[in-house]
Amino acid sequence: MNHAQLTALGRALRLLGEHGESLTADTPDARLHEVKADLRRALDLLDESVTGAAPTTRCPEHPNGPVDTAAPDLCLLCETRRRAARRSEFNGTGPAVPRSPEHTAPSRYGVRGDRPQPQQRWLPELWNGQEWQLCGTPRRDRREAELYLAAQRRGPRPAMAYRLVHEFTDYEVLRVWGTPVKVDIEPLGNL
Repeated sequence: MNHAQLTALGRALRLLGEHGESLTADTPDARLHEVKADLRRALDLLDESVTGAAPTTRCPEHPNGPVDTAAPDLCLLCETRRRAARRSEFNGTGPAVPRSPEHTAPSRYGVRGDRPQPQQRWLPELWNGQEWQLCGTPRRDRREAELYLAAQRRGPRPAMAYRLVHEFTDYEVLRVWGTPVKVDIEPLGNL
């Protein structure tokens, strides 16, 4: 909805509100026909300004998603997630099942199942004049990350330097393109 449509619709709805406040039991038919015309005008303005389809579900996350008539919010996607949670609780694999008695004492360092598995990622970074900053989504494939950085270097506004950092439980700089130079952000060198 653009600004002109918003203004016209607001004006039409305010006019309808004034009509509603002035209605009485002995309002003449001519006045009711005027209200009817103003109401039609407001509906036409509303039809012009609405661009998307009407929501099929009452779900705020998936308003136009698939419909499940058995779900309280009519959303098949959310209802599938809720059913899976209920099924896992029933089968004994969900979070509602208490731990067995042999695991009641907490370990200082945790058990192997509590720690996440180490993940290997490649982080593309650029030099912004002050520090290295992430310039794209971390990649699971090194070649894909290098291709992304090559495209960034060929782009319309390349940075001074790029680097590829390998993350696997720790960080290791794999390769650096360009030379990072510390740039003073104050004009005339802070004089």
